[in-house]
Amino acid sequence: MYIVGVDIGGTFTDAFASGDGIVASAKASTTPANLLEGVMNAICDLGTELNVPVDQLLSKTAFVSHGTTVALNAITTGNVAKVGFITTRGHRDSIYIMDVEGRYAGLTAEETQNTARTDKPDPIIPKRLAKEVSERIDSQGEVLVPLNENDVRSAVQDLLDEKVEAIAVSFLWSFLNPKHELRVREIIHEMATEMYVNLSHIISPRIREYPRSVTTIMSAQVGPSLRKYLVPMKEKLLEKKLQGALLVMQGNGGTISADEADEYPIATIGSVLSGGISGALSLGEHLGHKNIITTDVGGTTFLVGLIVDGKANFSDTHVINKFRLNVPMVQVNSIGSGGGAIVWLDEQLNIRIGPRSAGASPGPACYGEGGMEPTVTDADLLLGILNPDFFLGGRKPLYIELARKALLENIGKPLGLNAEEAAVAVYTIQNAQTSDLVRQMVVQHGYNPGDFIVYSFGGAGPVHCCGYSQDIGVKEVLVPLGEAPAAFSAFGLASSDVVLTVELSDPANYPVDPEKVNANFKQIEKTARERMESQGIDFESVSIKREVDVRFTMQLNQLSVTVKNGHLTDEEVEEIFEDFEEKYETLYGEGTGFALAGFQLINYRVFITGELADKPSLHDIPKADGRPVGDAIKQRRKVLLDPKLGWQETPIYDYGKLLAGHEIEGPAVIETPTTTVVITAETKGAFVDQLGNVIIQLNN
Repeated sequence: MYIVGVDIGGTFTDAFASGDGIVASAKASTTPANLLEGVMNAICDLGTELNVPVDQLLSKTAFVSHGTTVALNAITTGNVAKVGFITTRGHRDSIYIMDVEGRYAGLTAEETQNTARTDKPDPIIPKRLAKEVSERIDSQGEVLVPLNENDVRSAVQDLLDEKVEAIAVSFLWSFLNPKHELRVREIIHEMATEMYVNLSHIISPRIREYPRSVTTIMSAQVGPSLRKYLVPMKEKLLEKKLQGALLVMQGNGGTISADEADEYPIATIGSVLSGGISGALSLGEHLGHKNIITTDVGGTTFLVGLIVDGKANFSDTHVINKFRLNVPMVQVNSIGSGGGAIVWLDEQLNIRIGPRSAGASPGPACYGEGGMEPTVTDADLLLGILNPDFFLGGRKPLYIELARKALLENIGKPLGLNAEEAAVAVYTIQNAQTSDLVRQMVVQHGYNPGDFIVYSFGGAGPVHCCGYSQDIGVKEVLVPLGEAPAAFSAFGLASSDVVLTVELSDPANYPVDPEKVNANFKQIEKTARERMESQGIDFESVSIKREVDVRFTMQLNQLSVTVKNGHLTDEEVEEIFEDFEEKYETLYGEGTGFALAGFQLINYRVFITGELADKPSLHDIPKADGRPVGDAIKQRRKVLLDPKLGWQETPIYDYGKLLAGHEIEGPAVIETPTTTVVITAETKGAFVDQLGNVIIQLNN
């Protein structure tokens, strides 16, 4: 059986397949007007690589794991469904007041201090689409005011008259008693059978009214578009004889069935951001790497994530457009600095890179498809790094004169530089810009870069990995060529298990009755197992991980603490608060904890993991056994990698001829059909490991 991973990027759609003892990867242009077209093109190319017709490939596929940008792109571009909102009377304006948080959510400490430059984002929905109804449930889950169904029908009719495409419902304390929210959904469907509805007690069952309501609204905003995308995809794959399940990646680093993704659309935020992390976890476990900085340079963005002690850095909230969402997510930082990032001059004639991207259409100027603005890829081509006759293995020719013209006209002439000098400046700034994000991601989380290895993937990652890794203090960079670096996120998708998150808010002051803790975990674990069974997949095993959110009394923010499985004793509940205080002081410094303030246990959470039986297999490549590395040199050409050294006659290696144990001195370039690896002169050189990965050793 095969397993297939498909990752949609802003410029390319990558696919990976493993089965019958072989692996294959493919890359097709993303088709923004119809994303499904690009997905099917990539899968068809996979079939070509495997020499198997696509129908035959899918008929022998255990599952297709898919990372989709639909939800994230809809939110970031504002191209979302028109959503109506129904809430408890007197509380409509909480989503506009924003708990003051709207001014600073997602900002750095330095940005927050400059209050004159902080503003709230535009309202998440217009006020005319936010309706109030009479109902009230108290903090114990008791009904104080019954639901006024006439209010509900009037509010729903007003929203239908506004032609909303979805409705979000968020009542006070509904996570303790969902009775009123469930009845509202029934009424909505009585009046509009096909209306898309999200309820806060399902989407975000946590205390704190504002983020719960915002999360539910934003989920409803992306739900219809996700449904319109996934339903045809599933139909198309079934038409092409897919026998297994269609799984969708979530921001939490695990997959979910396409049917359930339709019910929890906000969970797919960060879907494509998690694939690379999952791939690095899988490869890192095999190679014994516990601390990894993942760096993914695609056509549009540069993504950085952290794996510490074998686990991905994780957050129980995520900020988009200054709205804080209650979405458990792997932490990934990004900037618009991919290969297709557009290079431009600001008013002071400083060179800027991104965040705008040439994308898949028209693409960089060198594509010859109408792009007139220079990009990072154009600079890389002009510096001799990219081979104009071997881009995508020769399937896509690059036009160096178009790159030269774009750089000269837009950057060179205004600055008094020739095209090559402009390209050098772009290459240098790109490396500095991406290096800053890596340093920020590691250092601001309190870690020493010297304790990490960098994994570099994505189509443009290996081109720039020495540039953004050398100065931050790491010792090695791994380019995962054994599992196709340009499709490494797709490999990660195929490596992922099904992971569901179930939460419950039940705030309590310390000391907490152990029976209360045990009852809450029993409740959400029952829900988790029912949801896992509904996936319709046979799992190798199912496991549960527990955690709770704890804070000092009177604090607003909390930390997540891991909790033992099974029935908890008094002593084990006591350990939760001891572990919290220890974690708090680890993060914020010795002595920062203040137990005398007391503790509060806020949220309960379980992650249930269904381990998939079929996973990508890692294969050793042939050993060099004395065969010289020079046999892999396909040509020599002038390349400019260091302004101080200028143009150098550089060996160009054919990756397909490299063997395990081969050592390469810099400067050198390694060409593969999907990416190009640069080894600069200032490194100690590189070697090929047993899996075919290239390990670059830095002078740190």
